[in-house]
Amino acid sequence: MRVLRDGAEELIPSDELRVGDLFSVRPGEKIATDGVVVDGASALDQSLLTGESAPVEVTAGDEIAGATINTYGRLVVRATRVGTETTLAQIARLVEQAQNGKAPAQRLADRVSAVFVPVVIAIALATVAGWLATGASASAAFTAAVAVLIIACPCALGLATPRH
Repeated sequence: MRVLRDGAEELIPSDELRVGDLFSVRPGEKIATDGVVVDGASALDQSLLTGESAPVEVTAGDEIAGATINTYGRLVVRATRVGTETTLAQIARLVEQAQNGKAPAQRLADRVSAVFVPVVIAIALATVAGWLATGASASAAFTAAVAVLIIACPCALGLATPRH
């Protein structure tokens, strides 16, 4: 990436960029980090962050997010957030927390299912044993056990479905 130091562009790795550094972004390049446009005008493809397909026009004074793509003009940007503090990093962190966390209803459903499933299996096995003990055929006994499982299935599905 090109950092402006003493009026000249200097190439440095992106991870060496610090808050307050000025860097330039040429057409077609990705914005390295969050910042404020100091000089220039362009349009940024922000579809990665916003899903918006149309580029957004930016000029001096506009805040911009890292990981967006400069479409046509040269921009000089002052870095305001770097590393784990950028908008993209925060979005990634929130998504990870949402995927790892469970809602209270999901935790309750997990606890109920931990008891419900073994009980239903035990009832199905008891049904087979009961039918066989009364002299019914194996086919009838297994049909009755399958009926128990079929009746219990919608209930288990309801327990497993997360709710808000």
